[in-house]
Amino acid sequence: MLKALALSALCGCVCAAPAIAADITVHYLRRETVMPPTLSNLDPVPADLGLRGAQLALEDNRTTGRFLGQTWTLDTTSVAPEADLTAAAQEALGDADLLLIDAPAADLLAAADLPEAAQALIFNVSAPDPALRSGDCRANVLHTAASRAMLSDALMQFFVARRWTDVAVIVGEGPGDSEQAEALDRSATKFGLRLGARKTWAFDADMRRSAGAEVPLFTQDLGDYDVLLIADARNDFARYIPYNTWLPRPTAGAEGLTAKAWDSVVEQFGAAQLQARFAELTGRDMRSDDYAAWAALRAIGEAVTRTGAADAATLRAYMLGPEFELGGFKGAPLTFRTWNGQMRQPIPLTHRGALVAQAPLDGFLHQRNPLDSLGLDAPESACAAFD
Repeated sequence: MLKALALSALCGCVCAAPAIAADITVHYLRRETVMPPTLSNLDPVPADLGLRGAQLALEDNRTTGRFLGQTWTLDTTSVAPEADLTAAAQEALGDADLLLIDAPAADLLAAADLPEAAQALIFNVSAPDPALRSGDCRANVLHTAASRAMLSDALMQFFVARRWTDVAVIVGEGPGDSEQAEALDRSATKFGLRLGARKTWAFDADMRRSAGAEVPLFTQDLGDYDVLLIADARNDFARYIPYNTWLPRPTAGAEGLTAKAWDSVVEQFGAAQLQARFAELTGRDMRSDDYAAWAALRAIGEAVTRTGAADAATLRAYMLGPEFELGGFKGAPLTFRTWNGQMRQPIPLTHRGALVAQAPLDGFLHQRNPLDSLGLDAPESACAAFD
């Protein structure tokens, strides 16, 4: 009798366990970009930025999947700067319904709106545009890349904590600079700060030779302030601002105190292990786009293991549900917001040599999750696709 009961219980456990998916194919689709020239070549953008993070996650998924009978495949397509990305997306969707897209917002939306993508699950692993998490959101797109709003909110939390209430701003004229400035303005308003004196950086001189003479004069009429914010998406001129300002003040934004989804100086919460494995695989440091791609493929791996499924609909439902959590080496579980598909994640605040703090900072509470103090909260987002 006892043996029969034991066998019955065992059968019940086995029957209740999910079937294990055997073959999982994910497609990584990336738009090649021609980077505009910058004054300095000290920090070149790796040609394999983003992709290498996905490749590390593939190794992680295969390690787990080996014990569960899973076979993981990562296909990759690179689209030339002027080529049609939607055609490549259509071809990719013919083989896989799980896509990681490393491309600007317009390309991401064009791919997500394809009829072939209606039942697919797409991960945005590089586009930071807040609109993608608001009015331009898509139900079939989740975001593992941090938004500009999350990064600027992290900086403002630090300013509030330090009581740096007088903030001066320098805004560049390069690609993405005005968008960064707009995000900083929004975050300042959100946290009760006011961005004060502002100047536009319009120099075309070689700052490598003249920063010591030009920057003090340029910043002299900013008046007094607690911190100088720099909106320079490519870090073209920002590296020449610290220690050259008229007043001895800290800098933040593009240089000095920076907010990034990931940085090579992050070591806590087991991050040193992830950094070492990435360096061993690639021979370079892990960057934010690498981390976003790693998190996307690892999220898929976690969902597949927990559900035993490999179809996009089941995985999406699980990732947006209350049981999904991903260990992301940031000290808090990573989850997805149900109102716009953004991955919740702490934001490291760093300088070139060390981690300074990690947002959300102590004292910034939220009725749902402290991580929701970073980026577009539900009332702030105009996203209706997730209703």
